[in-house]
Amino acid sequence: MKRLPGNHHRHTQQGQSMVEMALMMVILLTILSAVLDLGRGFFSFIAIQNAAGEGALYAALNPYCPNDNGNPQCAGANNVEFRAKHESPSGLVDASRMTVSVTQPPVVAEGKPITVTVLYRFTMLGPFSPLVPGGQLFFQARAVQNILDIPTH
Repeated sequence: MKRLPGNHHRHTQQGQSMVEMALMMVILLTILSAVLDLGRGFFSFIAIQNAAGEGALYAALNPYCPNDNGNPQCAGANNVEFRAKHESPSGLVDASRMTVSVTQPPVVAEGKPITVTVLYRFTMLGPFSPLVPGGQLFFQARAVQNILDIPTH
């Protein structure tokens, strides 16, 4: 039996390490991308909770402006829907994927509750998105405030 030079054993160990690293890198990158997707989802959920709270506070102060309904006093940024959709200016939450609804009491009066509900479609990007139908999750946040003051028109 003929012996090979002494450094042959070292080369085979380096090759084994490269194979092990390649196999583990696939698993680690998959886990990392899933964690990043969960982080994005958590950020989006917190952002829509803040949006619902901001919308409810604005609705408590301006109960007659749930959206831009043709009323000049509710135009632009002077309505609940606009305030909720633009609460997160960072660009990580897409306002076009957000649906805002305002539930007013039958009689709008000071002290009555007004509810703002925000529904958001979150698109997953990671390797586990095919496991979710359509690759989208739906987040919902709701905030309730009592009407603070009835503005006179």
